[in-house]
Amino acid sequence: MADLGAGPAAIPRAIAEARVAQVARASYGRLVGILSAPAGDIAGAEDALSEALQAALVTWPGSGVPDNPEGWLVRVARNRMTDAHRRALKRDPLPVEAHALPVSGTPQAPQDDPRLALLFVCAHPGIAEAARGPLMLQAVLGFTAAEIARAFVASPAAMSKLLVRAKTRIKANAMPFRVPEGALRTERLRDVTEAIYGCYALVWREGPEADEMQREAVFLADLLATDMPDDSEVLGLSALLAFLHARRSARLDAGRYVPLPDQRTELWDHALIAAAEARLRQAFELGRPGRFQIEAAIQSVHAARVRTGKTDQTALAALYEGLVRIAPTLGAQVSRAAVLGALQGAQAGLAALDMIDDARLARFQPYWAARAHLLAQAGAVTEAREAYARAIALTHAPPERAFLASARAALMQS
Repeated sequence: MADLGAGPAAIPRAIAEARVAQVARASYGRLVGILSAPAGDIAGAEDALSEALQAALVTWPGSGVPDNPEGWLVRVARNRMTDAHRRALKRDPLPVEAHALPVSGTPQAPQDDPRLALLFVCAHPGIAEAARGPLMLQAVLGFTAAEIARAFVASPAAMSKLLVRAKTRIKANAMPFRVPEGALRTERLRDVTEAIYGCYALVWREGPEADEMQREAVFLADLLATDMPDDSEVLGLSALLAFLHARRSARLDAGRYVPLPDQRTELWDHALIAAAEARLRQAFELGRPGRFQIEAAIQSVHAARVRTGKTDQTALAALYEGLVRIAPTLGAQVSRAAVLGALQGAQAGLAALDMIDDARLARFQPYWAARAHLLAQAGAVTEAREAYARAIALTHAPPERAFLASARAALMQS
């Protein structure tokens, strides 16, 4: 086998395993993009990368971590794909050597980043609309089918079938792995931005893996904004994720979940907030308001607590009214109800929740968490305890589960 750049010294297995996990978290989408582009085979690329990661777990403890671990993984994965698809790789068109893939940094031109190409092929109009967002979340950002199913309030089995069909269609129709231009780019952009937003919004796990996935979403939004500085919604998305990421250090206190109103603003990233404000102003100056700009403006209101020490609930209510008019997602409607509860009282918030007519509410965790909180404020202890139980059952992050369980326990003692 050709030299893949492995270091000369053996290292402890735990260190090697941690390095494999770190590379997988940081580079998953880029590696899948590189591997899948030549043959249009996303499923094959994912399988080959998985095998390469397994090979790294076996090889790196004895031989050391390669100088270019991503290049090592690409080379090993390509060998696996060659073995599995000899008929498609007779000429071995793009042999990637260990030195050919940069360990860090970004390509010179944003449109050359393989992650963008992968995002846009997943948003191809030939792919079923319902599959585009989930496919991007899995292929580019590494979410499992079960995680995506929870986010889309679907069964894991149905989501797996949807993803398999989409990947098969991309390969069978030889859909090109490139960032399109003009109208073709515009028609796919909504799905791409939704998927990038979804990555950040769907990460309920804590620890290094969650942080890496959130950083990847912020990076992809910035990449799009750099490539499309005249698109107000792309700029709005970049601002929105920057606002959200600026609060990452305040979300936990010694492992305990801290809700936004209780977070210590001195722990927020003030420089990132300033950058988000600048990007949001850049978006507003284009004069084409949209969903992500409104959501970013909502986060800007929260960020203003750094300066004022309080949250302007009236401004939040007005912004959520506008958001629900143009993008009446379940999340937006539930958040609007929560703000109304804070501004006008628990009964107003509960009335707004009762007006939401969607069968998915039964499995939508934010709805039950908001309902439980408002019922508790209204003094409806029995109903609040039941709603908290529903919310806890639908919550997967241990810190949030513990927070909700504590709130429910406090009601049981009252």
